[in-house]
Amino acid sequence: MLETKEGLFRPLILAVDDSPDNLWLLSGLLKDKYRLKLANSGEKAMEIVRQDQLPDLVLLDVMMPGMSGHEVCRLLKESPKTRHIPIIFLTAMTSTDDETAGLEIGAADFITKPINPPILLARVTSQLQAKAGADALRDRNSFLDNEVQRRTREVAAIQDVTILAMASLAETRDNETGNHIRRTQHYVRTLAKALQDHPRFRAYLDDHVIDMLFKSAPLHDIGKIGIPDRILLKPGRFEPHEFEIMKTHAMLGRDAIEHAEDQLGMPVDFLKYAKEIAFGHHEKWDGSGYPQGLKGDAIPISARIMAVADVYDALISRRVYKEGMPHEKAVNIMREGRGTHFDPDVLDAFLDVLNEFQDIAKAFADKDSDLAQKKRELEISQGGTVSPDQDEA
Repeated sequence: MLETKEGLFRPLILAVDDSPDNLWLLSGLLKDKYRLKLANSGEKAMEIVRQDQLPDLVLLDVMMPGMSGHEVCRLLKESPKTRHIPIIFLTAMTSTDDETAGLEIGAADFITKPINPPILLARVTSQLQAKAGADALRDRNSFLDNEVQRRTREVAAIQDVTILAMASLAETRDNETGNHIRRTQHYVRTLAKALQDHPRFRAYLDDHVIDMLFKSAPLHDIGKIGIPDRILLKPGRFEPHEFEIMKTHAMLGRDAIEHAEDQLGMPVDFLKYAKEIAFGHHEKWDGSGYPQGLKGDAIPISARIMAVADVYDALISRRVYKEGMPHEKAVNIMREGRGTHFDPDVLDAFLDVLNEFQDIAKAFADKDSDLAQKKRELEISQGGTVSPDQDEA
């Protein structure tokens, strides 16, 4: 709609009729209050709609040679661009069946010929007012949708920053590099997608859950922040009592995440999976893992997936105290753990996506400089050299 000198907006009406007399009548009745475009055929009407400013209302003759009013109406209602334009049929047909047919294809109203000027003006005003209200509502809904999307993106960004900040805190005290976090994240997502259509996991692993697992994976060892340096950074093998302390990092990680959730005062979706992973990824399929000795399906699916990702990365990755194991050897060790350490179906899915795991390992490989820095930090903390025989927790 264009602005007039008086600062008011005049709606644009497209009048379509094959009769010059009817177009002259419609123009005379409407031109003082509205802007008008005239078309003497359905084809001309569609040409105007496609090329010019969209009308706010269409007055449409039903019976025309060539493209009928019904055909024009169908085309306008099929297009998302024009489906919200109200259409008033102008017709000499007065039967109920004719009106029903028109309403079913999207007409807003009917005006019978010969045209009664007061009725025409009243119904045009009514439909334009209804359209203005509908447009305002759509604009508001569009604004609200955009606002929801914006805030959803903000929440997702806050989640990502929170997780990475917490994971980085643990990383500063551990001898693993930050790329271990990134690799395991991508391993988890790859493995979850490989399991998504499996009958045992189909109901659990929808796209939302996989996204939450990806977000949560960096917190799998967050509990290590609670392990004393004399144990966490010990360069040699753990004594049995030291290993018992080291194993408490699973419980400490879950408790730390629960504490963060308590501070928020409500359950948080992505932290649910983070707790499962932190607490359960050292459990083993045969019940010989920790901290609870869970067995089989009692172990959360998220933790079973993380177990495969974490152990594979521990085997192939260089550490300050060891060289990484060749991929083939690591896979053989993983295969031997099928049905004992690992859920058989999860391990089989891992074997199906080995190439993707290798690509991830290559894309996020540790830099020599990062490893050298970790080794210097560890040697300073220990006051000596790093032994190559430290056990993995």
